[in-house]
Amino acid sequence: MIVGNDSSNYRNRHGFTSQNVLAACNFDLEFIYVLSGWEGSAHDSRILADALSRRNGLKVPQGKYFLVDCGFPNRRQFLAPFRGVRYHLSDFTGQGRHPENANELFNLRHASLRNVVERLFGIFKSRFTIFKTAPPFPFKIQAELVLACAGLHNYLRKECRSDEFPIELDTEDALSSDSEEYDDFEILSETQEQQRENANQWRNFIATEMWSDVDVVNNNMH
Repeated sequence: MIVGNDSSNYRNRHGFTSQNVLAACNFDLEFIYVLSGWEGSAHDSRILADALSRRNGLKVPQGKYFLVDCGFPNRRQFLAPFRGVRYHLSDFTGQGRHPENANELFNLRHASLRNVVERLFGIFKSRFTIFKTAPPFPFKIQAELVLACAGLHNYLRKECRSDEFPIELDTEDALSSDSEEYDDFEILSETQEQQRENANQWRNFIATEMWSDVDVVNNNMH
């Protein structure tokens, strides 16, 4: 529970107090990193910067990158979707709604892969129903409770391999990530600017290669 002057910092865009949790997962629906306890109003970029600066913080394996949503800037080792372009899987469902260019195809592939984190949190919230409402504990305990339950979730995934819970996708939050325009609050040095440019060029290259493969397949079918 947050009281006093600090409560406004924990009020999120929906108008209620919350904590912001950054989580990274693998494709086995397991958490590989969790950072809890940030204010609900905190921007995703600030939380990621904190996670990367910690001694035992988030580490990106050499030659790998994380897929992130559009709340994060596209940068080295963190691949974000193209903004202002169709993204959600439902946007491509139905006749005549196939990707029409390289950027749309990239976003479709990105969303298909990143959907694992939505599935993970659906299982997590169904398994630990205490998170469906604000737990009646001091905030410090609430933050630690997230970490404890994440560890317990990983143990159950490894030992039981059973997720007999209805998956509850947080569709409201998922949709809002694309419908809102995020400002980049990071103060970038020249080195960071260059890293951002390199990351954008890499993303454009991937998208173009994907689209070229589609053209080759289509030509072979004619």
